[in-house]
Amino acid sequence: MQLAENIRDPARINAVALKAYARVVDAWGLNTREAAALADMSESTWKRAKKPNFAGELTKDQLLRLSAVIGIYKSLDLYFAPPLARGWVTRPNAGPLFGGSRPVDTAIDGGLPQILAVRTYLDALRGGA
Repeated sequence: MQLAENIRDPARINAVALKAYARVVDAWGLNTREAAALADMSESTWKRAKKPNFAGELTKDQLLRLSAVIGIYKSLDLYFAPPLARGWVTRPNAGPLFGGSRPVDTAIDGGLPQILAVRTYLDALRGGA
């Protein structure tokens, strides 16, 4: 029963999502502005949110963003070798979704729909579709 309660505990979900997201943006080398914008937070909120004792709440949109970004990270890790997997989001990309821009910039500018499009794009590459 304890596990079921933890799964439904919003504070626990937020803590786990934020911890994983912080590791992803660190691995990608994103700065505070980029990490905050990608999560749809102010920089000051992101600075507080990445601390273990953060008591704020995340919106459903923010949780979905964090989940999708973590999914992007996992797809990159499965599809590319470590140097490219870590640098892919911050390198200019001529692919159809990016038009020569860095994937992270298009994700920030396009918001949740673009973040989900990037995740779908990578999942299709990985799956061979």
